[in-house]
Amino acid sequence: MEEYRVSAPAVLREPLVVPDKLLMGPGPSNAHARVLEAMSRPILGHLHPETLKIMDDIKEGMRYLFQTRNAATFCLSASGHGGMEATLCNLLEDGDVILIGHTGHWGDRAADMASRYGADVHTVKAAPGKSLTLEELRQAMRTTQPSVLFLTQGDSSTGVLQALEGVGPLCREFNCLLIVDTVASLGGTRFEMDRWEIDAVYTGSQKVLGAPPGITPISFNHRAVKRYMERRTKVKVYYWDLALIGDYWGCFGRPRIYHHTISSTLLYGLREAIALACAESLQSLITRHEDCARRLYDGLQALGFELYADERDRLATVTTIRVPKGIDWLQVAQHAMKTYLVEISGGLGPTAGQVFRIGLMGQNATSERVDRVLQVFQDSIKAVKPDFSFRRAAAKM
Repeated sequence: MEEYRVSAPAVLREPLVVPDKLLMGPGPSNAHARVLEAMSRPILGHLHPETLKIMDDIKEGMRYLFQTRNAATFCLSASGHGGMEATLCNLLEDGDVILIGHTGHWGDRAADMASRYGADVHTVKAAPGKSLTLEELRQAMRTTQPSVLFLTQGDSSTGVLQALEGVGPLCREFNCLLIVDTVASLGGTRFEMDRWEIDAVYTGSQKVLGAPPGITPISFNHRAVKRYMERRTKVKVYYWDLALIGDYWGCFGRPRIYHHTISSTLLYGLREAIALACAESLQSLITRHEDCARRLYDGLQALGFELYADERDRLATVTTIRVPKGIDWLQVAQHAMKTYLVEISGGLGPTAGQVFRIGLMGQNATSERVDRVLQVFQDSIKAVKPDFSFRRAAAKM
């Protein structure tokens, strides 16, 4: 028999090596042992009754975390980007006007995606390090008359928290749907979908929840579902179609259908991560993240560092620190990883090269880990620039 011309790679005869790192960047975060154990359980079929039961458990848990009673609450087999794609794909048609509130990189990403779906894209930009006010949003909506407003509650590139109270009623004044990205914020700050009249939301499994990436919770309210039902054209991407995925997840009272082969192991991990969050309680989870963020802010400022985000607009889960003059942020991050196996990140998009980013999410939002990352941060800067004076850091920026 003729031999294959491409040989099996020698590297795959070596054992798998996965180091244990402390993930103190903007995500993913370290998972709880219960989540990791759950993911080691046997694979089930995507329509097995046990799988469907786990999916139903997840729906109930996410309604609690989103603070909603929406029937159309389910998950996408994708990273958080999939949530952005699905909300825009389902709620936009060619020529629809979308207004994007820009507080960082994720506003740019949403604008790019919306343009690919044929939307007429407009942007209202906040000042660097700040969120948008209701009046700024009102003025922009008055000018553009959008059918959809997109906001990022917590922009992980800038560490800015966008206030949402009052935006839902404002959107109703303009007959506009409100989409909110909570990938980096849900569980680390207050979010109330129904009370705040938010029409569509999605989040990240790998941030505060501490589940693996690759499965994205999402929810559409009755106004968003109605907009979908009144579309003049089919949703452009089959994989994101709200009705089809909703029927797979049993959201609309119709027989459950095959849409795609979901990962049962990702479901196990997410189910347990949600169960842990519910057991702690939403308020306790939020308070823990806010308390740890204050501890981090105090520690950084005591060393003389300047925080990028305005004090009233800081996101508890991702802290942005201005890079002092004379410091190579990449060398600092590399030293922290190589020497301590601790992840500290640089900026992204509009903050690239300007900031460090430290994440406090899920299992990593503890006083012990705050103190650990502060020490590693300080030691790594010393290693890169031995003569650096910490308490004069702000004066050197």
